[in-house]
Amino acid sequence: MQQKLQDQINQLPHPLDKILNTAYSLLCTETNGASTSEQIAAAFVLERMEYLPQDWDVIEAWERLNIERQLYVKHLRQEYWHLIEAIEEAAPPF
Repeated sequence: MQQKLQDQINQLPHPLDKILNTAYSLLCTETNGASTSEQIAAAFVLERMEYLPQDWDVIEAWERLNIERQLYVKHLRQEYWHLIEAIEEAAPPF
């Protein structure tokens, strides 16, 4: 990931930074060391349901997130869409 993009992500408060770093990791390797909630949040931020944990459906996954984490997902999509797009562009193609 470009250093400038990484710096912008690292300036976000926790857990917003962790969710975006997890999203990047999922795009690059399809794996990560994140918690289940962080992985689910990253999948929703990216709108990529294939990154939900195996055998989880969309509703089950959304309900697994507490209200606070659901609000983080919405906040990232509304206020930091430019970073989400930059993450998608920075990820290597498969």
